[in-house]
Amino acid sequence: MEVAYLYSKPRSEFGKSCNFSDGETQVLESILPTEEHDDQFEQRNPCDATFNTTPYMSETEVNTDGVIMKNTSMRHTEGGWPKDVDFTEQSDVTRFRKKAEKDESYQNTIKMLGPIVERSMKQNNTVDVYEQYFADDQTEHCSEPPSAKGLAVFRDQSEIKRSVTSINWHPEIKTSKIAVSYSILNFQDDRLEDSRLSASSYIWDITNSNKPLVELVPPSPLCCIRYNPKSTDTLVGGCYNGLVTYFDLRKPNGPVGQCSSQMSSVVETSHHDPVSDIFWISSKTGHQCASVSTDGKMMWWDTRKLKEPIDSIILSVDSKGDGITLGGSSLEYNTEAGPTKYLVGTEQGTVISVNLRNRKLNNGVTVYDNGPGKHLGQVFSIQRNPTHNKFFMTIGDWTAKIWTEDVKTPIITTKYHNSYLTGGCWSPTRPGVFYITSADGMLDVWDFCHQQEEVTYSHKVGNFALSSIGVQGNVQFGGKFVAVGDSNGSVSLLEVCDSLAIPQQNEKAVINSMFERETKKEKNLEARERELKRANILVEEKKKQHEQSGNGDENEDMEVILSKIDNDFMHLLHNEDDEDGKE
Repeated sequence: MEVAYLYSKPRSEFGKSCNFSDGETQVLESILPTEEHDDQFEQRNPCDATFNTTPYMSETEVNTDGVIMKNTSMRHTEGGWPKDVDFTEQSDVTRFRKKAEKDESYQNTIKMLGPIVERSMKQNNTVDVYEQYFADDQTEHCSEPPSAKGLAVFRDQSEIKRSVTSINWHPEIKTSKIAVSYSILNFQDDRLEDSRLSASSYIWDITNSNKPLVELVPPSPLCCIRYNPKSTDTLVGGCYNGLVTYFDLRKPNGPVGQCSSQMSSVVETSHHDPVSDIFWISSKTGHQCASVSTDGKMMWWDTRKLKEPIDSIILSVDSKGDGITLGGSSLEYNTEAGPTKYLVGTEQGTVISVNLRNRKLNNGVTVYDNGPGKHLGQVFSIQRNPTHNKFFMTIGDWTAKIWTEDVKTPIITTKYHNSYLTGGCWSPTRPGVFYITSADGMLDVWDFCHQQEEVTYSHKVGNFALSSIGVQGNVQFGGKFVAVGDSNGSVSLLEVCDSLAIPQQNEKAVINSMFERETKKEKNLEARERELKRANILVEEKKKQHEQSGNGDENEDMEVILSKIDNDFMHLLHNEDDEDGKE
């Protein structure tokens, strides 16, 4: 016989804590023993039994869809005029107003509405409905620590998994698309000989991670890809075999969901190594781009005619191109910094500045610190600060370095990370935040407004090495979406918290002052080094003169020269401090 008891309570009592009370014992059912079952039981003394009367509970979580809020405007147009009156003509409007003002009904209406309007105006002046509260409060009201959460994962559709070589977000505000290029950059990899290896790259919609929006079919696997900021339906990519290819989404040239390349460069006039990076440049037509490769060449192209490049230079220290050729591994171009200025990171860890206006001087190539300040390995990423274009960041070996155009040595160098760094970029909304990817699958976020010596936040993306990163720079999303690609062909979409995306008050000025302070320190150190070199030269000359004349005290002259240099250097520092105080 099944024993059951029904507990019932009204809905208003749901969720409240239980109130237990002592009551009389009630016997619900009693089963008496029978002689037939005596042989099946064994008497025990004492007899212990355990019962669990705890109810089983379950907990569920539901993720709701994100709500995107935006500001809209309303346009008011003048109306209500009779058909025979053109409100655009001032004479007609004046004539109609004079006629209406003479009407007695109009005058009585104005007298009746006058006190009502006056009372409403006095109420509006009493309470300011547009008052900005906490306008001068500089404290940070967001108490949550830095964090990031995963939203979606976009996986490579090829049977043989390839590395994500580059990620580029759509430049328009109202779209949420990303162009992702896939390739195998390891030389002599066994996967390159497999016939099933695909050369396709994809354009994804971040709201649908199951199927790509468009499949790009290039002549060779893409190593880099860029949207055209002026014509967002066109893209340019750099191939593994050195070709530069052009895509037009308005002319697919293939089945539904596929887009083949409209035009590609010729092998004889293209790069001889994989194209490391490519950028659209400022031009009247909007069809020109620049590319770099590890073959040591930088080329300019017109996508309407890719048979041969418009111009090309050799990334060499010597103006004639006879010196050591440096292989370009990354490229940076920003029109705000100058339409003819380029920054190139090389395989040798050196940073190069290219200015086409100075072609006569060393072919327009300027090499930054080639000594202790350079990276110990390949420069994977180089990018200017989106707010302060004079400063730029490079990622290589185990560190990230921040440079300025005025000084040839880095002004800020991060501490050595535990794993090899593979890329990084600045936050498009916050000038003091940048992201770094590493080979151990970690995404590190640095926030100079929070601390300058340690990583602000670290996020474990996956078990595979991260290979590329791209941050959404549209105003609608506010730099909160971060796409990170790994060596297994997966792109993880992350959403960072508001404290890492929304700029703080006066952050732009604070970061600029910090960069300028570090720049001034490097300039002072360079001046000190020049003075020491000049002192050593003077000491050597004095030594030679004393050896020839055979008299004089070398040690005494050395102390006099060094003390003079120290006094001059301290005087220079005091003058700079006085100038800063006056400012």
